[in-house]
Amino acid sequence: MLVTHTRTPLMCLLSGAFVLSAAMLPAHAEDAGRATGKSFVETFDRLDTKRWYISDGWSNGDHQNCTWSAKQVSVEGGRLKLGFAKQDYKQRHYVCAEVQTKERFGYGAFEVRMKALSGSGLNSGFFSFIGPVDKQPHDEIDFEVLGKDPSKVQINQYVNGKSVGSAKLAPVAGGADQDFHDYAFVWQKDRIAWYVDGKLVDEATDPAKLPSHASKIFVSVWGTDTLTSWMGAFADPGRPIAAEVKRVAYTAPGDACQFPESIVCKLKQGTQ
Repeated sequence: MLVTHTRTPLMCLLSGAFVLSAAMLPAHAEDAGRATGKSFVETFDRLDTKRWYISDGWSNGDHQNCTWSAKQVSVEGGRLKLGFAKQDYKQRHYVCAEVQTKERFGYGAFEVRMKALSGSGLNSGFFSFIGPVDKQPHDEIDFEVLGKDPSKVQINQYVNGKSVGSAKLAPVAGGADQDFHDYAFVWQKDRIAWYVDGKLVDEATDPAKLPSHASKIFVSVWGTDTLTSWMGAFADPGRPIAAEVKRVAYTAPGDACQFPESIVCKLKQGTQ
């Protein structure tokens, strides 16, 4: 994101031959090599509160025009729904939704299957994040659909609180808001690769631009009245709306592919 996160209530060359290998993680690796989170696939038959923390009663700062509300987070028919609605709550006139993992994850493949919101001033995000509230530097790897133009998804990363990526916009065929699409990034000690629907859309290899600290996984929707140059002028949707998520997954280095559509399977099969 283009703003500083405060993410807890305590603070209002990939080729077909590529395989996720444990060799990526030498004993002296950075903090990312000491993550506690293990491989998982979440298909949202229910909301596993042992895995997910639901943000509630606070916001990320003055730039955000909504308050995180647990009531905007629900699971129905194998879909996680993250809502945005007009409602007064904690000095703001809108409510929005965010979930984050309780554990931290290091190098590996991070994946989501999501249908995003549309609407100027709205943001649907899937990203890894850690920061000062966790007594760590601010490291982050992003996918963000800006509702002003959901035909694209923005890709970026942060190291020690600074945006070091190109904030590239990658096309999403058919629109990120019209159907479910697969977004994945593979994070290694010496590279990050971003994929949309299984196709490589960006990469980072400069050592100075690679996060190195184990991070939590987030999915969120929110709005802004102030970040107009980035997200557009906010337009009230006029009704409650929600982004939907069918799957979130993490595959650790060396672990087997967990589901057929996974980017890990495609890389091992040499289709990317």
